[in-house]
Amino acid sequence: MTLTTALETAAVDLSGVVKRYGAVTAVDGITLNIRPGEVVALLGPNGAGKTTTVDMLLGLQKPDEGRVEVYGQAPHDAVALGLVSAVMQTGGLLKDYTVEETVRLTAVLFGKPRSAVGEAIDRAGLADVAGRLVGKCSGGQQQRLRFAMALLPDPELLILDEPTTGMDVAGRHEFWSAIRDDARRGRTVIFATHYLEEADAYADRVVFVRRGRIVADGTSAEVKALASGRTVRATLPGASETSLRDVPGADRVEVRGDTVFVHGNDSDEIARYLLTRTAARDLEITSRNLEDAFLALTADEEN
Repeated sequence: MTLTTALETAAVDLSGVVKRYGAVTAVDGITLNIRPGEVVALLGPNGAGKTTTVDMLLGLQKPDEGRVEVYGQAPHDAVALGLVSAVMQTGGLLKDYTVEETVRLTAVLFGKPRSAVGEAIDRAGLADVAGRLVGKCSGGQQQRLRFAMALLPDPELLILDEPTTGMDVAGRHEFWSAIRDDARRGRTVIFATHYLEEADAYADRVVFVRRGRIVADGTSAEVKALASGRTVRATLPGASETSLRDVPGADRVEVRGDTVFVHGNDSDEIARYLLTRTAARDLEITSRNLEDAFLALTADEEN
């Protein structure tokens, strides 16, 4: 990675950004500053404004109000300079080319040497399918191919949309290991995902967007702390959400087979009730996870 841009320059700088589509305000005053080398998860329900925000970072849309800069450049200029690459969830592949031919064609477009082709294929974990037609590749392999193509311009900012869709567990682990290695070398990564455990495990910073506004921004631990309370998990055969609706201290109850999950602020009171008033066993008390925070902070968007 060249990293010619001075480190004090923000990788991404959005200030008071507004984007409207007719009467719909997709992005409503977002201000966001991302430092070089950060790995940031951009999360939110469908329609929250994530895609529109990403489109503006890629220069595909212009804000109606506010400022968008990528490494001190207008997004369109940053893309033209090769500072930004994106791995999208679908499209962009020619099914009748092999994996290697696709990467080689992309390398030619960016004026990269032949050695860059093998390096990108290796980093994306595609060496064993380099000769395979793209149309014969699995969904996860095709997503890895998009990743290899995005690496060729050696971007300083990599934007990922559902990057591990279709990958198996081992593939997802290898992918994120490569991403974290890039971040240690200074590459900035912004990713959107429905796998909240990936955001929890691999993001330096989590940003929740709801109705075009940022509602939470911080480390995973900081964001999880916004969803106060704990979860009491127990084995309780025959239980139903109706039978547990009067548990003191509970604000939400889930029943999955013989396992109950009781969420609330007073875990001691919940545990006491389950142990003395029901046949519950194997109790476990845990802090709220990122999924709980997501539901708590975006609940009104989902309804």
